[in-house]
Amino acid sequence: MPTRETVEKARDLRRRLTPPEARLWFALKGEKLEGIKFRRQHPVGPYVLDFYCAAARLAVEVDGQGHDNPDQAAHDARRTQWLETQSIAVMRIVAEDVRVNLDGVLEALLEAVRTRMG
Repeated sequence: MPTRETVEKARDLRRRLTPPEARLWFALKGEKLEGIKFRRQHPVGPYVLDFYCAAARLAVEVDGQGHDNPDQAAHDARRTQWLETQSIAVMRIVAEDVRVNLDGVLEALLEAVRTRMG
């Protein structure tokens, strides 16, 4: 269960999507990707996932340049490990890819969802 603090953080983050997150959300919301439902800024345990497909138990993280920082990369690895203990797979997408290759990103997401759902 997410904490009250995590739920509040998720609400705040929904109001402040980064431009790549907003672009991807526009392409996903309303089940636009072949009827697949995604949630944005979804709280899970102590974390907030950029996007989450519950049917596939797939977290989608849009990573900007800050994720190249060694401390951030270590945090991301711990987070991914914890999510995997919850049977949630993590797909990382480079923010620049959302900007320059949205169609490719959506194809990769669709493939990941299909793989997870069998």
